[in-house]
Amino acid sequence: MPEKFMRAALKEAQKAFEKGEIPVGCVIVKDGKIIARAHNLKETKCDTTNHAEILAIQKASKKLQAWRLLDCDMYVTLEPCSMCAGAIVNARIRKVYYGTKDEKTGAVGSVFNLLEDYTFNHQVEYEAGILQQDCEDILKQFFKMLRKKKIK
Repeated sequence: MPEKFMRAALKEAQKAFEKGEIPVGCVIVKDGKIIARAHNLKETKCDTTNHAEILAIQKASKKLQAWRLLDCDMYVTLEPCSMCAGAIVNARIRKVYYGTKDEKTGAVGSVFNLLEDYTFNHQVEYEAGILQQDCEDILKQFFKMLRKKKIK
């Protein structure tokens, strides 16, 4: 089941890729159904907070008319950063599934673990490595093309 929803997140990552954005995609699921989809838009919107996870949380909150995303799970292609991990905790996401680690800014196990190392009012479960190779490949392809100046 996690692979099905990670594939949907990968489709969002592909949309980001096509826009010249770092290809990270995210979906939020409640009761077995996707309620929000998003991808990175930092470059497009000139806003550092426009990460896929933040945008998906905003869409899910709007759909549910609630800031508490109780019983919701997040599927994201890249390990969340500290900003996104903090938003995940505050949104009360039940579980995060992510594809590949972010060794430079990852806040769910790589650099540190915001979901596990601190005692917050809400604990978020997580699982890493869902379709890891596919999630790594799109990022590697993007940065390879970027280095060759084929992406704006």
